[in-house]
Parts: sequence; structure tokens; C-alpha cells
Amino acid sequence: MRGALWAAVVALFGALTPPAAAQVTFGSPADPPRLALGAGAFDITPSASHKTSRTAGEFRGEYRFADTAWIVAPFVGASVTTDGAAYGYFGLAFDVNFGPNWVLTPNAAAGVFERGSGTRLGSWLEFRTGAEFAYRFPSQARLGLAVTHTSNAGLTRRNPGEQSVLLMYSIPMR
Repeated sequence: MRGALWAAVVALFGALTPPAAAQVTFGSPADPPRLALGAGAFDITPSASHKTSRTAGEFRGEYRFADTAWIVAPFVGASVTTDGAAYGYFGLAFDVNFGPNWVLTPNAAAGVFERGSGTRLGSWLEFRTGAEFAYRFPSQARLGLAVTHTSNAGLTRRNPGEQSVLLMYSIPMR
């Protein structure tokens, strides 16, 4: 009898409780491909043990494809710094949606790095991992903050790595 009463109370509570305001979903199959442009800082935590390490301005451009393999979307991009460094890369990302407007996009990429006169990362082959937290507008445009780490993953003896923070704006291509 007591168990039935508890079950009835739980069922009544569940029926009267409003649904959660934000549902977490993975992937954005309805979103079109996007052109993402960003500006921020490269090597925000310069290594004191590497004399070439220093913070510089960074500008980034990416073409982000729509979800192509389940929730995974490829992207291709390039970035340049005010110290003359350049990085061209290809990667994969996926969206974690917090309701219809907030999106977290973890990503990973690999590419070719040319250091210019700034931070020396130790290799021409560099890997980048990071995430972007963005607001999705009704137009499907996004405005977000991207945080990334670039490193050669220990391919060479010199591997200081660097962190970047950028403000990103994504424009839908449809």
C-alpha cells in the first residue's frame, strides 16, 4: 500500500512538473555550411623557457561543412598572426546543442605551420584541439568564443605548444 502511494505521488509530481527548458542534443543536421571569421590572441600563455614565445594577434577563417557523417562536420581553415605565422589545417567537429540557441563545438585539426618571426612550435606539422561556445541566432549565424591549443604532439624535442582565444562569427552559406 505504501509503495503504491509513493508511486502515485511520484507520477503526480512528474505530470505537474514542466519539461526542462533546455534539451541537450548532438549534431546540427538542419544547419547549413558556414563561413567562420575570427580575431583574437595567439599564444596567450607564452612559455618563459622559450625566448621566441610571445603573444600576437591572430586572424582566422574557416569553411565549416554541414554535418556529413552522423553528427560530425569537417572544416578547413587558415590563420595568420601579426608576427607573420601562418597555419593551414583540416579538421573535424561536432555540435553539442543546449536548447535552440547555445552551441558548444569541440574540434580537432591537423595542418601545416609556418612560424614567421614569433613563437616557434618546433615542427611544420601541428595539431590543434579546442572548443567554441557560441550563440546561434534565428538566421543560423553564430557568435562565439573559441579556445584552442596547438602543439606538435611531441614529434620533435621542441614542443612548447600555444593557446589561442578568438571571437568567432559564423555566416550561413545558404
